[in-house]
Amino acid sequence: MEFITGLKRTDYCGTLTAKDVGREVTVFGWVQRQRDLGALIFIDLRDRTGIVQLAFDDNTDRAVFDKAFSARSEFVLGAKGVVRERSSKNLEIPTGEIEIEVKELRILAKSETPPFEIVENCQTSELTRLKYRYLDLRRPDLQKNILMRHKITKIARDYFDENGFIEIETPMLIKSTPEGARDFLVPSRIHKGTFYALPQSPQLYKQLSMVAGFDRYMQIARCFRDEDLRADRQPEFTQIDLEMSFVDMEDVLAVGEGFMKRVFKEALDVDIQLPLPRLTYKEAMERYGSDKPDTRFAMELCDLTDIAANCGFGVFKGAVEAGGSVGAINAKNGVAKLTRKEIDKLTEYVRGIGAKGLAWVRLTPDGMTSSFAKFMTEDEMAKIMEKTGAETGDVILIVADSKKSLVLSVLGALRLEVANKLEIERKGYNLLWITEFPFFDWDEDLQQFVAMHHPFTAPMDECLNYLETDKAKVRAKAYDLVLNGIELSSGSIRITNPDLQQRIFDLLGLSKEEAHKKFGFLLEAFKYGAPPHGGFGIGLDRLVMQMLQCETLRDVVAFPKVQNASEPMTECPSSVDTEQLEELGIAVTKTEE
Repeated sequence: MEFITGLKRTDYCGTLTAKDVGREVTVFGWVQRQRDLGALIFIDLRDRTGIVQLAFDDNTDRAVFDKAFSARSEFVLGAKGVVRERSSKNLEIPTGEIEIEVKELRILAKSETPPFEIVENCQTSELTRLKYRYLDLRRPDLQKNILMRHKITKIARDYFDENGFIEIETPMLIKSTPEGARDFLVPSRIHKGTFYALPQSPQLYKQLSMVAGFDRYMQIARCFRDEDLRADRQPEFTQIDLEMSFVDMEDVLAVGEGFMKRVFKEALDVDIQLPLPRLTYKEAMERYGSDKPDTRFAMELCDLTDIAANCGFGVFKGAVEAGGSVGAINAKNGVAKLTRKEIDKLTEYVRGIGAKGLAWVRLTPDGMTSSFAKFMTEDEMAKIMEKTGAETGDVILIVADSKKSLVLSVLGALRLEVANKLEIERKGYNLLWITEFPFFDWDEDLQQFVAMHHPFTAPMDECLNYLETDKAKVRAKAYDLVLNGIELSSGSIRITNPDLQQRIFDLLGLSKEEAHKKFGFLLEAFKYGAPPHGGFGIGLDRLVMQMLQCETLRDVVAFPKVQNASEPMTECPSSVDTEQLEELGIAVTKTEE
């Protein structure tokens, strides 16, 4: 291996074009491929910008030629030479019209044969690639993702700076406060028996920044939640976090919309039309069965409760009589793929998410078949067909239950499952706001209303009279930004009135002593002139994932965790020395399962 002394990079591999012919350049990178043709050797040299071909022939110095002959995949090279036109062009890559006639070559590092090929769309198992993540990140598709993430982050900082926001860092070691998920705890060595928490969000500190008079706060904030993982969730994640003083909901949404328009245009050259569509929580649930609907395809829910109320089918009628509802979706032109066997699978699917069963109608060219038509009159079936817009080739899928909320959520999940089975095309970027969330949520286990949001979320003004008398009617000044069925952002206008805040604590069963113990520092701050304020946090990882249309956050996070919250590369989490635990005053006990 040789030293880099005397070689200075003049260009990146993927930036050279035909305009550079005749120019002397120096490039560095990794060997993608070496082709030995006897009197000719070609090396594809790769860096983060792309690939350029290095050429060695009869005119090449013999020592340089021998080095090229010895080069293998993933060797690190430095090459100096003159750009020339290629005799055999490759127009599939940006540098395909040129090559570098190498005059000086240095092997800066050798490589063992990597455990998988460094190529786009590598088919090696993800677990193997994550174990060697530093190699996986050399792949062009992942590098493009990480570079796009950098670009989106820079656009965010530029946009919010231009709009008067101040970037303020908030602490990573904080007091544990209830925020909806389990905290990651950090033991204190100095104050034995006490713990810091890693922040689930900078929520309380950004509100304190408003009390401090900074007026417009933003931060690219690292957040931590100890919760079960899935494709769009990691235990550590990044938010584009913001808070604004002297605003109402419209001001906050306008800033969010402006950012979305800017980031899509600058990053992808996609024009987002403003204002963004809005649905209330109630509208979203009744139309799509989800508070984060994918609106790139239709298949909206249809309420059949009025038809079912007095029908002859006991399942439908019983659900309505018990205070529930009956709802349906129409799988347009689905009869070919939604066979009886497939409908049986869908029935098991909905049972797995809480439904008692699935009723259906298939409209084939030979006529109608149904799981329940024999219990209905012709008029009742005709009304169902009319209300669902059913035509020959369609399949109607119906769910009934004594709980309307269950009917809606099951149909919402079924809608997505059916769309996948029918391979419905979902293109583009559909952004929308969901507003007017319920302030309280009914907890079946506790048999009582609990807060749907953090306790500083403000109720809508017209709902204040219902706080103590009819919690189901209370709506919050809360809003979510949804992109293609994924929640990108969640936020609210905050409570700053001490009397109203105490009412909310009382309703949530938080005594003054408990509230002071958990939030005393914020409540104390609010005594000294708290401006009206609100904000939200945009999930940066999710935004990048959706903009690049990746299937998982692991494709846009440099060093992600896997399903069990471990990292295969470093094998964390891991045990620590007994001495470290003793310093912290902690003993680890193992229990048999």
